[in-house]
Amino acid sequence: MKRKLLFFIFLFLGTTLANIAKAVCPVCVVAVGAGLGFSRWLGVDDIISSMWIGALLFSLSIWTIIWLKKKGWSFEYSESVIPISYYILTLAPLWYFGIMGNPLNTIFGIDKIIFGATVGTLIFWGATRLHDYLKQKNNGKSFFSYQKVVLPVVILLIFSALLYFLIT
Repeated sequence: MKRKLLFFIFLFLGTTLANIAKAVCPVCVVAVGAGLGFSRWLGVDDIISSMWIGALLFSLSIWTIIWLKKKGWSFEYSESVIPISYYILTLAPLWYFGIMGNPLNTIFGIDKIIFGATVGTLIFWGATRLHDYLKQKNNGKSFFSYQKVVLPVVILLIFSALLYFLIT
């Protein structure tokens, strides 16, 4: 019961605060967060769920940086410090509580959560660049409604499915 309550509290806070920043769209972050929660609930491998962690941390980093700039609170190295802080604040407790760091939970000698978060970050970054490229090619307009949301989420889903079939 406590987990469900915490989930809904964080979902509410995420959607409420997301509207303030409007960097990577709020719907996209909620979709990534929901994908993460759903995959963990289903017992999906750590690589897959941590891909969604990486994507979520990347989008939160962008949001925070843009929000701080709009408020005039940006500081030197903020574009490095903020993402590093988010990743440390997320991954350190996973390591501390033994979720990360198990020598039997690795792929290519790298912890599955670190590997997945890195891959998810890179995929989400690439998907946002793809959106920007496609929008530029179409005179500053998206090719379809919610392109900014659909591209990252669909690409993450495709890579999640590919990795799932490769590791099972």
